[in-house]
Amino acid sequence: MSQNSEHKWVYLFEDGDGQQRALLGGKGAGLADMTRAGLPVPPGFIVTTEACNAYYANGKNFPEGMWEQVIEGLRAVEQKTGKRFGDPENPLLVSVRSGAPFSMPGMMDTVLNLGLNEQTVQGLATQTGDLRFSLDAYRRFATLFGEIVMGVAHEKFERVMERYKAQTEGGRDTDLSPEQLRDIIAAQKQIIFSDQSGLAIPEDPYEQLRVAIAAVFNSWMGRRACDYRRVNRIPDDLGTAVNVQAMVFGNMGAESGTGVAFTRNPSTGEKKLYGEYLLNAQGEDVVAGIRTPQPISQLQEELPAVYEQFRNIVELLERHYHDMQDVEFTIERGRLFMLQTRTGKRTGAASVQVAVDMVHEGLIDKATAVRRVTPEQLDQLLHPTVDPDTDAKVVAKGLPASPGAAQGKVVFDPDEAEEMAREGEKVVLVRQETSPDDFHGMVAAQAIVTARGGMTSHAAVVARGMGKSCVCGASVLNIDYSQQQFNVNGIVVPKGEWITVDGSTGRVFLGRVPTIQPTLGDDFRELMTWADEFRRLRVRANADTPRDAQVARDFGAEGVGLCRTEHMFFGDERLAAMREMILADGVGAREKALERLLPLQRRDFVGIFKAMEGLPVTIRLLDPPLHEFLPNMEELLGELSELKLSLQRAASIRDMDRTLDEIDGKRKLLHQVERLHEANPMLGHRGCRLGLIYPEVTRMQVRAIFEAACEVQGEGVEVKPEIMVPLVSTAEELRNQAELIHEVARQVTGEHGMTVSYTVGTMIELPRAALTADKIAEHADFFSFGTNDLTQTTFGLSRDDSGRFLSKYVEVKILPDDPFQVLDRDGVGQLIRIGTERGRSVKPDLKVGICGEHGGEPRSIAFCHMIGLDYVSCSPFRVPLARLAAAQAALEMQDGAVASDK
Repeated sequence: MSQNSEHKWVYLFEDGDGQQRALLGGKGAGLADMTRAGLPVPPGFIVTTEACNAYYANGKNFPEGMWEQVIEGLRAVEQKTGKRFGDPENPLLVSVRSGAPFSMPGMMDTVLNLGLNEQTVQGLATQTGDLRFSLDAYRRFATLFGEIVMGVAHEKFERVMERYKAQTEGGRDTDLSPEQLRDIIAAQKQIIFSDQSGLAIPEDPYEQLRVAIAAVFNSWMGRRACDYRRVNRIPDDLGTAVNVQAMVFGNMGAESGTGVAFTRNPSTGEKKLYGEYLLNAQGEDVVAGIRTPQPISQLQEELPAVYEQFRNIVELLERHYHDMQDVEFTIERGRLFMLQTRTGKRTGAASVQVAVDMVHEGLIDKATAVRRVTPEQLDQLLHPTVDPDTDAKVVAKGLPASPGAAQGKVVFDPDEAEEMAREGEKVVLVRQETSPDDFHGMVAAQAIVTARGGMTSHAAVVARGMGKSCVCGASVLNIDYSQQQFNVNGIVVPKGEWITVDGSTGRVFLGRVPTIQPTLGDDFRELMTWADEFRRLRVRANADTPRDAQVARDFGAEGVGLCRTEHMFFGDERLAAMREMILADGVGAREKALERLLPLQRRDFVGIFKAMEGLPVTIRLLDPPLHEFLPNMEELLGELSELKLSLQRAASIRDMDRTLDEIDGKRKLLHQVERLHEANPMLGHRGCRLGLIYPEVTRMQVRAIFEAACEVQGEGVEVKPEIMVPLVSTAEELRNQAELIHEVARQVTGEHGMTVSYTVGTMIELPRAALTADKIAEHADFFSFGTNDLTQTTFGLSRDDSGRFLSKYVEVKILPDDPFQVLDRDGVGQLIRIGTERGRSVKPDLKVGICGEHGGEPRSIAFCHMIGLDYVSCSPFRVPLARLAAAQAALEMQDGAVASDK
């Protein structure tokens, strides 16, 4: 790619503009702003992000004209400082720092004291009158240049430092003598020479600068930076700027120092200057923990005039940017210099408090406050989090399936988890993968970890619904149920050992790691009220129990968007009745078993209707294939083998008869499991197909719904049931089930002498249903898109099995995101759009929403807003996130409309 030599690749700080973040990077834009405001900033210049992108496009060669402009920039800095770059008597030293458009703290590289060599180090000593200082600066330069530019491991330099510090009385870097510093520099040069096959730090300062700028460009595509961008969804093509700035020195004695500060507490949001500093130190000393920094308030006592000047400057910066600032500063012999200002990173709690406080202070408006808090930050408020300062060992990493942190003793069996929990023990259930049979163990556990499964696997969905921490797909776990242990790379973790699960990051720690409990205060509630003022999309919750419904309502849900009736069949009594119904011979026996289930379902519906008084409750009829309620075939075969062995060991005729009865029962059960077995059950006999073949199942569920509705309505509670028929692929399927629903509704309401207002709709989760939505809508009052299954059937992917390779698809950019986590707009999204448009072409007032896991994902919510859906439904603990994301989607569209008008 050829570039015109007239292209402007380099900007002096005073020529830049704080609005040019994309071009100058965040750090450069901040330096430009501070320089133009007359603040004390060491002079310098910025090599633009465009130069970085051109560097890569040109095969890692500087674009034409860039180096010449760098030299011109150096001349301007020389003129301002009265020093000359490379001059052996009055040398100018510079720092070379990265500066991406988005803050990426710690991800890229910095070189300090650049320009030192065997001649200029003597000139610096003469210039400052301090030989020890100049040698210390040279030592620091050699370390940073060797590590960052030449790729030598930091530990090699650190070992040399530790050896020489151990020879001093105080054991600190400040105790090193000039002679020791000379020896350290010589040792560092030898390390570089040996490590780099005879290469050395260039003596020519201009060559040092050239390769350092290239090193910063190269760090843009380093693994740390790439990983950070992937996690934070920052594009790879933005590039990084390079900031070249005259050095000021914090290591020139007791009136010199360096520090980092935030204009507010980044952990709590408290309006109080927060930070640390070190006297007689350079910047890396603060962050590296080489010495213990002092709190910024202590500076008021040690250098009061500097502190007052600093406090006034940071207050000015916060007012200018209307946001909390993260600043770096250096004090050189009592003179303050500002090296950086940028928007400060903060916790979820701090983000909410700062946003609300700044509205009350008049710095920002409500819309800005709502835009500023990210859904991910809000999520931190709703779940315990692992203490960020922990140094505990991470034993495994998987998918962050359900946020929050929890700890407990490892247990592998759901029954044992329930027993231990009943006795007051805290447990973490570790499984290869979970099934409905494990539900009771999941309820009892503090957290769940699985070796297999994805973000929408059974474990993930159930855990999110319950607000439990969960890590799925931790494939490094080798689980041995027979030995009751798992191992990871030689580390064996037996049953009963404590682990901590961080579902927010997907990490599993050994031992009991400290956690931080969330608190929801007035700031949270006020921010949510503002979000509700801006959003158009309604937010409902997926809730299967009265408790889930109440939690959802407390979090601001405007109804239940998905009540999965099959989850009501778990638990010993209910599961036994369900299995009796499945194994029944004929309609009569099946109806008898259903009679046992009816009052149990009715009781649950009563609780949910009461919790959601006055709000709609969408109840999905039985969806999963029947075999999911039966024991696993392999487990049954194993149990049969055990029974046959025990038959041989029977001590009496009575024992033999009892064992034979058990064997007969197991064989009958195995026969039914084999009969119901399907090669592809997710596309088999499930959903509305069950109701068509076994209409008595639909009758029982609908009767339970309307008996519950009549009961609570009779108590003065307003009910709004919405009955949803799952897995419809043809209009005739829905017509058949809708007629049955209306028939039972008439019967039950007639028996009670009441009228109940209700609607009947369907879950659109098959491509054919979306494409024929105009025909299906003739029999529907509402559509709810089941995006989990719609994603499966559109991509032809199993959501449980695809976790093994989808991460690789995302890594190599075959897919931008895991489609089970972020709605696929180009494929699945278009089916939702088509289905909505065709459905509303028949019924303009057709209510449409989504109830898959995407209903709690911000970018998916933005798409739902964009195409005009009425609501999203998500796990109860994600309701606040969905409310915020819906408001941000509305504001984003509003901003886009304003921009297009201009």
